[in-house]
Amino acid sequence: MKHIFHSAETRGHANHGWLDAHHSFSFAGFQDRNRMHFGVLRVLNDDKIAGGMGFGSHPHDNMEIITIPLEGQLLHKDNMGNDGEVILPGDVQVMSAGTGVVHSEYNNGKTDLKLLQIWLFPNKQNVKPRYGQVSLNVADRQNKFQQILSPNENDEGVWIHQDAWFFLGKFDKDKTETYTVKKPGNGVYAFLISGSANINGQELKIRDAYGVWETDAFDIKINGDNTEILLMDIPMELPL
Repeated sequence: MKHIFHSAETRGHANHGWLDAHHSFSFAGFQDRNRMHFGVLRVLNDDKIAGGMGFGSHPHDNMEIITIPLEGQLLHKDNMGNDGEVILPGDVQVMSAGTGVVHSEYNNGKTDLKLLQIWLFPNKQNVKPRYGQVSLNVADRQNKFQQILSPNENDEGVWIHQDAWFFLGKFDKDKTETYTVKKPGNGVYAFLISGSANINGQELKIRDAYGVWETDAFDIKINGDNTEILLMDIPMELPL
C-alpha cells in the first residue's frame, strides 16, 4: 500500500471577502507542483460564499464537475437550459462539461453557503455536455457509507464519465469500517468533513485528507462524534 497525508493547514487559501476558499490541489493563485492531482482527482475546493454572492458565467470543458453543498443553498444556471436550479445539503450536482458549457453559481440565501466542488478528469473526451442532480436521504449514511456517485446511470447517486465511486458517511464515535476498493488499480482519497478518525494508523481531523493506493482495502476507526467522511474511489492513471 502507498499513501499520502494532506493536513488541512497545507491547503491553498484565498479570501476574497465574498469567497473564502481552500484548495487541496493547485488552483488559481495556489500552485504547488507536488499537489497537482491525486489520480484523476484534479480539484477539491472547500468554499464558503457570502449571501447573495457567487461566480458569474464562466466556461468549462472536458471535466467532470461535482458539487456537494454542506450548508445553505446554491443557485445554478447554465447554457444547457437549466435556469435557476437550487441545490441543497443532501443533494449532489454533476456537470459533464464535455465539448463545453457555460454556467454560473450563486449563494441563493442570506447566510453563508458552504460547499465542496470537485473536478475529475473524464475517461471520454468531447462528450455532449450534461447536467444532473439528485436528492439523497441523509439518514442512509448514518454509521455507514452511502454511495453518492458512480459510473453507472442506474446506480444510486449521480453518474459521470469515469470509473469513480464517491461515498459519504456520518459516524458515531468508536465505530469501525473496512472499505474495499471498487476497481483494481483505483485509489481512494478520503476527506474528513467533520470530527476525527484514524485511517491505517494516520490520525485525521477536520478537513484533513488521506490518499491510499495499491491496496484492495483499508480500515477506518472513528475517534470523534458526528464524524463525516467523503471517500473518492478513483483511477490512479490519468487518461491519455
